[in-house]
Amino acid sequence: MSNAEAIDKTTPIAERARQFAPVVWLLGKVQSGKTSIVRELTQATTAEIGNGYEACTKTARIFDFPAEAPIIRFLDTRGLGEVAYDPVEDIAFCEGRSHLILVVMKARDFQQEAVIEALRAARRRHPDWPVVVAQTSLHEAYPPGAGHVLPYPFGSEEPAAEVAPDVLRALRHQRTLFSAIPGKGELRFVPIDFTQAGDGLEPQDYGREALVESLVAAAPAAVATVVAQLAPHGDSAQRNLNSHILGFAFAAGASDAFPLTGIVGVPVVQAAMLRHIGLRCGVTWDKRTAGEFAAALGAGTLARVASGFGVRQLVKLIPVYGQTAGAVAAATASFAATYAMGKAATHFLRRRQAGAHGEDVQSVYRAALKRALRLASEGEIGTAAAGGKQ
Repeated sequence: MSNAEAIDKTTPIAERARQFAPVVWLLGKVQSGKTSIVRELTQATTAEIGNGYEACTKTARIFDFPAEAPIIRFLDTRGLGEVAYDPVEDIAFCEGRSHLILVVMKARDFQQEAVIEALRAARRRHPDWPVVVAQTSLHEAYPPGAGHVLPYPFGSEEPAAEVAPDVLRALRHQRTLFSAIPGKGELRFVPIDFTQAGDGLEPQDYGREALVESLVAAAPAAVATVVAQLAPHGDSAQRNLNSHILGFAFAAGASDAFPLTGIVGVPVVQAAMLRHIGLRCGVTWDKRTAGEFAAALGAGTLARVASGFGVRQLVKLIPVYGQTAGAVAAATASFAATYAMGKAATHFLRRRQAGAHGEDVQSVYRAALKRALRLASEGEIGTAAAGGKQ
């Protein structure tokens, strides 16, 4: 897709999605492996990640994924350990959002004073913030010619006997660095090794599943819900499209959280999502295609979506209730309906390209709607939108 076809990340749609998108604070020195982690979680290229970061504080930059309608934001500290670093501004940026600190350090790098001090300051102010420590570049401690130990041996307190002694000593020593970290939030350690094709180490995403599991287990609901959606399933193109659909659903939920704003916002977001799906599937929406999709969804489905949308707008006008429970319900419903519409449209267009009819579009929509409502509940989507922040 060309730049002209892409949706500008500065649009109101992107801004609305950011109201939901949780922030993961990447705390680590330069060359510790932060970019590799973002690349593995999002499946974006290194170039896309490098070009996608934008400065947000004096000492940090932020990467939104996907840029057009973000579902997650990565805050990356710059120059940590190389210059005097005061984390106050970065902590303030994260306050008020669903938050997780992802500490990243090379397994054999024991000079982590700047990282530990920044983490200590954050946990003094926010003792409940969970922390996951990714210990990277394990292969630097391997004996000559050795590869990764398979299956992944770090899933329990006592790793498999096959793990090299130098690796175990390095991992254990780094854990001692965190012994005086204040707070009661969860603290998890995950050894990983994300490499490139030419490095000769397989698998290249060693420990990815363990990292995702740890993030999901430790993170607040909003972070856990999003990270779970980044877990590998299907091909990379499908994962990328799924992320965009979720982002547009976030934007629709944020648009529908306040009185009357959804009347304009939600249809605009849904139309933009359908155009984006069409571009990704190589299809231009015209009257015929739109009519076939509407027919495949069914008049009953369309009527329920339209009538429910109108009722939600009226409910939001009720004093007190409309700005609390009514807003939460409206945001949740628009999030779920938009997500379901995106999944149904993707199925419809791909079936159409294959020369098949869309008899099962309604069932795809219903299944996606059920899944979206569950995601909204798990990630507290409606509550986040009604509050205007994470």
